Amino acid sequence: MSIRSRIALSFALLLPTLPAVADPVMVQPIDCTLGMDCYIQYYVDRDSGPAVRDFGCGALSYDGHKGTDFALISLDQMEAGVNVLAAAPGVVRGIRDGMADEYYNAETSTEVQGRECGNGVAIDHGGGWVSQYCHLKQGSIAVIEGQRVGANAVLGQVGLSGKTQFPHLHLSIRHQGQVTDPFQPHSDQCNADAEVNDPLWQDPPAYTPAGIIDLGFAEAVPSYDAVKAGQAHEEVVTTSPALVTWAYAYGSRQGDVMHLRIQGPELGQGNAGPTVVNKRILLQKSQSIFFRAIGRKRPTTGWPAGRYHAAVDLIRDGRVIDTRHSVIELR
Repeated sequence: MSIRSRIALSFALLLPTLPAVADPVMVQPIDCTLGMDCYIQYYVDRDSGPAVRDFGCGALSYDGHKGTDFALISLDQMEAGVNVLAAAPGVVRGIRDGMADEYYNAETSTEVQGRECGNGVAIDHGGGWVSQYCHLKQGSIAVIEGQRVGANAVLGQVGLSGKTQFPHLHLSIRHQGQVTDPFQPHSDQCNADAEVNDPLWQDPPAYTPAGIIDLGFAEAVPSYDAVKAGQAHEEVVTTSPALVTWAYAYGSRQGDVMHLRIQGPELGQGNAGPTVVNKRILLQKSQSIFFRAIGRKRPTTGWPAGRYHAAVDLIRDGRVIDTRHSVIELR
């Protein structure tokens, strides 16, 4: 070793060791309960090529997706107002407001170009960490540039602005300008185990590769628009022309099965009653969101009064990955 190298090494050893900048600890950035009135529609795409891979080794993403999408279950819920929250403390780096809440299509593409995020907020958390919140409701932005905010501070409300087909919050996390998956920030190996992944989340949401959004009753098969709007739940009575149950779900893969059934009237505690209709539906293609319905026409004597139970299972490779139940009283 040269004299110059020995001097440089000695000097380096005398310098104080600077503490490493810790990763931010993040809270859920939307005021809802996952699995009840909201769900994760898409995760970050972890595949560098044309294929799609989320952090849990599934495909709940799309090519090049750079964030986590927290979706609402209906447009009515969006209209009522759901707050978007700061995931971690920081300083507001930028905002945008004034874009309309509307479905993205060919007619709006020119207006949206370059502003795909829609109305949004960006927060600088220090240490090169930045979070971005997209597709907020027009006129809902509640912070200003340069404002210091704490975790859970209200930034605005979930909307339908920018390049989007459903009401949701797109949360994008970047570190030193690079997209970072908050579920798995330090590894490229897919694994849904939070203990292995060391996620940024304070309370990591459970990984869900697909699921049921909503389940309801109606007296006819509802329109898809009514389902997405949250307006497909109908009152059914003993004289209704049919008894229908419908299920709204997300993340299907070709070959999945949706098992729908209705039982009733209830015969007592723990006995849902005879089967009214029961059907296993093979899903022929992968879909981001979809709905299916089954039903039966009214018998000539009318529907017996009482409580009726609907249930749905979403099945993949012979395993139930999500289930939902609903009850209605026929009078």
